[in-house]
Amino acid sequence: MNYKELADLIFPDAKEISYYEEKYPERNLPEGAIVSRFAPSPTGFVHIGGLYQALVAIEASRKTGGVFFLRIEDTDQKREIENGVTDIVNSLKDFDMAPDEGMISDTEEIGKYGPYKQSLRKEIYQAYAKYLLEQGKAYPCFCTPEDDEERRVKQENAKIRPGYYGVWAKCRNLTVEEMAEKIKNGENYIIRFKSPGREDRKIKHKDVIKGNVDFPENDQDIVIIKADGLPTYHFAHAVDDHLMRTTHVIRSDEWLSSVPLHLQLFHELGFKAPKYAHISPIMKNDNGNKRKLSKRKDPEAAVSYYKEEGIPVNAVKEYLLNIANSTFENWRRANPDKPIEEFDFQLNKMSVSGALFDMVKLLDIGKTVISKMTAEEVYEKSLEWAQKYDKELVDMLKDKEYSLKVLGIERGNKKPRKDISKWSEVKQNIKYMYDDNFEEYPYQVISDKESIEKILNLYIEKYYDENDDKQTWFDKIKELAGEMGYAKEVKEFKANPDMYKAHVGDVSTVLRVALTGRTNTPDMYEIMKVLGKENVINRFQKAIKEMEK
Repeated sequence: MNYKELADLIFPDAKEISYYEEKYPERNLPEGAIVSRFAPSPTGFVHIGGLYQALVAIEASRKTGGVFFLRIEDTDQKREIENGVTDIVNSLKDFDMAPDEGMISDTEEIGKYGPYKQSLRKEIYQAYAKYLLEQGKAYPCFCTPEDDEERRVKQENAKIRPGYYGVWAKCRNLTVEEMAEKIKNGENYIIRFKSPGREDRKIKHKDVIKGNVDFPENDQDIVIIKADGLPTYHFAHAVDDHLMRTTHVIRSDEWLSSVPLHLQLFHELGFKAPKYAHISPIMKNDNGNKRKLSKRKDPEAAVSYYKEEGIPVNAVKEYLLNIANSTFENWRRANPDKPIEEFDFQLNKMSVSGALFDMVKLLDIGKTVISKMTAEEVYEKSLEWAQKYDKELVDMLKDKEYSLKVLGIERGNKKPRKDISKWSEVKQNIKYMYDDNFEEYPYQVISDKESIEKILNLYIEKYYDENDDKQTWFDKIKELAGEMGYAKEVKEFKANPDMYKAHVGDVSTVLRVALTGRTNTPDMYEIMKVLGKENVINRFQKAIKEMEK
């Protein structure tokens, strides 16, 4: 018996690999076009690091007229979670990162290089495993779990490298006849790759991000087909990336140590290897120590967190691009109003060390992103978020016309308001504009109640006119300050503090607190315009009654 006959015995129905090579031809793309993918496993929630990888892959491919596709690596079916694929697909959609090809729901896909779900590609993997068997580059392994445990203990006790290699590769040197006899006798087996490597030899590899890296050759006879007939990650990714014509594998740097094995698999299968780009993880400062963002410890590790908090999609993408390319921040400063798609993203400008996650910076970007939106956009996005997460805010926004006026305060100016960083902050930032949600706070910004009461009474009786333009309105507040014995200008008060009780800013604050219950709000003139005369006077009168208690 020869290897060809052994391969036929194991995979009698597998097609010739030429069938698949013809079915999935080279892509007709411009020279230099990058074909990249996001290839997660549906075994847990989508991590922000995964979204980061996907964004990098999208930017790299679309800048070159290439293709970005979504492949689901679901060969580890014991660990698969319910709705895992749906969550992955929806996470990309939520961040406007839908793929050009691949899975678009749990069961649907687009593109000519599918199936894009590994569990549906079993016959393809078996064809290529058969191809390796025919050449004597793979073999059936009959070791039991007990055999594996015995080997592991011996290696551990001898303090040598663990794994299935060299003298420890028990089934590697069985004759073809012995292998065939065991199969015919019904013994359970898996298929292993027969590595031609030696650990005492080095390979040189040029990573797109990490640069030149040296590794020992791979000498492990890894499993390529498991007992259930499905492939391992290592084998499946090599077959898939070849047939899907992937040019760049963009992935986490935890896979960097697998490069020798993966390059070896490509070589032994007769494939041209893709370029590898290993991304450093997003880190967190934990009491002065750097560590990876943890699924267990950090809520912000989950992509769902950003949706639940209502952090704008573009803010998250801008922040991740800021991490990805150090040149992004300067570009954004020079091009404050350009869409991020115009940024010239470069894979080789990515940092070789992990960036620290900075929530303060992300929320600051959120403020800038929201500040550039129209009142209509803020209204629609706030309402969309609220319908899922905050019924009270939905109720507040039911009067669209009034809500647009509220959200339009200080919007569209040269220096628009920057008080909202995420949709979950909208309610707290505007609730004082709604009578049902207005909370009065007994702030005393001037020391005595009598002065506060007098300021409010004087303003209502003598100075308030809803038809005033903004300059006239503010001039009247200055006049009121002078009548009360306060400085009309802050600089006058600072120059001669003993001459005045306080200054015009303190008078404005009395009005602001009585009107909104807050010391810090957007433009008070615009607030008064939106509230209207009746509401303004009612609120001042309520504050006066409060002072009389």
